[in-house]
Amino acid sequence: MYVASEDKIEAIGQVLNDKSRPLKERFRALFTLRNLGGAAAIQCIEQCFSDPSALLKHELAYCLGQMQDFMAVPVLKRILSDRNQEPMVRHEAGEALGAIASPDVKEILEEYADDSVIEVAETCQLALDRIKWLAELPKSEKLSESPYASVDPAPPSEETDVTVLKQMLQDENLNLFNRYRAMFALRNLNTPESILALGEGLKTGSALFRHEVGFVLGQLQQDAGIPYLQASLEDHSENEMVRHECAEALGAIGSPVCFDILRKYLDDDKQVVRESCEIALDMCEYENSPEFQYADTLLKV
Repeated sequence: MYVASEDKIEAIGQVLNDKSRPLKERFRALFTLRNLGGAAAIQCIEQCFSDPSALLKHELAYCLGQMQDFMAVPVLKRILSDRNQEPMVRHEAGEALGAIASPDVKEILEEYADDSVIEVAETCQLALDRIKWLAELPKSEKLSESPYASVDPAPPSEETDVTVLKQMLQDENLNLFNRYRAMFALRNLNTPESILALGEGLKTGSALFRHEVGFVLGQLQQDAGIPYLQASLEDHSENEMVRHECAEALGAIGSPVCFDILRKYLDDDKQVVRESCEIALDMCEYENSPEFQYADTLLKV
């Protein structure tokens, strides 16, 4: 792992916190800081939570969770408890606390598990279920690593039958944690049948659930997911958190069809959708370029 000097990290943090820069540059700076890690990187990320962009702040929280550094816990607790923050930002802070899963996060997650904002409440319930599952995991067993290098809000189900997993995914009477487990099992199978099953998941469940399906289809980067993602992005009655995730998933797939879909929504009436399409188009360009890495700000400061 590359170790950057504090001066370099501070310079990357200045890019992240510079509101005059294009959002796509700030996103690349954020992911560079996530990859570098450490106290200085966390401090740079923390300074950005006063930004007017809910999309950027949500991504800040996501990155802090993926870093799995206990030093980020106080920041995430503050964001989760701040009702002036947008629901998608508070939700991401709750999920990040579940990803870090340190013993001292249970109390605050329990406090907000019945929050008036349903996306926040469901996220905290999921995070508590993940922590409980980890605590009950036999010491002889290791947590399986995601093939997509992500810290997931639930472990994949041990079930491998796509028909059974699809039933679990769509069963609204089933505990949300177990539906998520089915979702990640379908992702890890990565077959035409499992992708279609996930696509159908975009038509059911809560906004939180549907947004996670969109995220997972983006991780898979398969063209079979495009029609489902397009339908959700184009649905103006859909929750903006879901539409944003579907836009970014199309950016991750990065095909010419995705370019065309995303360009149509650069002037959407929802700021988070507009910004997601801007970021997604930058991701499309990256996926179709010879660039070595997306998080490349270290090379530019």
